[in-house]
Amino acid sequence: MAELKCILWDVDGTLADTERDGHRVAFNMAFDEAGHKREWSVATYGELLAVTGGKERIRFDIDRGDMHEMPFEEIAGLHARKTAHYETLIAEGRIPLRPGVRRLLEEAYAAGITLGVSTTTTPSALDALIEHSLGPEWFDRFAVLAAGDIVAAKKPAPDIYTYAMDQLGVSAENTIALEDSENGWKSAHAAGLKCVVTVNDYTRDHDFTGADLVVSELGEPDGDAVDVLQDLHTLDVHHVKLSHLKAIMHD
Repeated sequence: MAELKCILWDVDGTLADTERDGHRVAFNMAFDEAGHKREWSVATYGELLAVTGGKERIRFDIDRGDMHEMPFEEIAGLHARKTAHYETLIAEGRIPLRPGVRRLLEEAYAAGITLGVSTTTTPSALDALIEHSLGPEWFDRFAVLAAGDIVAAKKPAPDIYTYAMDQLGVSAENTIALEDSENGWKSAHAAGLKCVVTVNDYTRDHDFTGADLVVSELGEPDGDAVDVLQDLHTLDVHHVKLSHLKAIMHD
């Protein structure tokens, strides 16, 4: 029976609720600053989340006719300004961690489990979230920060997870992924990983057919959260103790 040795975290929507009041707001600030007559509503941004990557979302909006055509350099510049605005929002304390995240991270680190990040968010945005929402000590506690364009194919492709495991020298059988979206769990699954999905307002209606476990949040369990993940990792999810499921599921 394989031992859980590594946990790989998605960021946006998983570590923190970054999308609606973070990335979306920052995009709109960048659009306004550049003089674009475009504002992404909550509903519109929910649709755009089906596209992985910020620059890719701008391109998608252009291709469907909701923004004017622009070269890649302009898209990249617009996205860079968006990232700067997003980092300011984080520094202002407007993007807290999701419930249970800090406890699980602390318990896993104390238990000697390798921790890493596998995300499509930009490295500077990830750095800002770690700095202001987790604390600077986590730059050393995360053994790998796989982020942004470090791989060519973004989620749902498995590349970012494969890259992180290669960097860490761990195997899929000893690793579990934490995600929040359909594209995210498909990416983890394609990399051979078991995956726990913690849905949010944007992703609770996604198709998670085939996912190992879907919960509303990690919560603040009375027991050992790392033991919960170990059970989910080593056993068929349907045989995990009901008390363990209740420990992390808040419906």
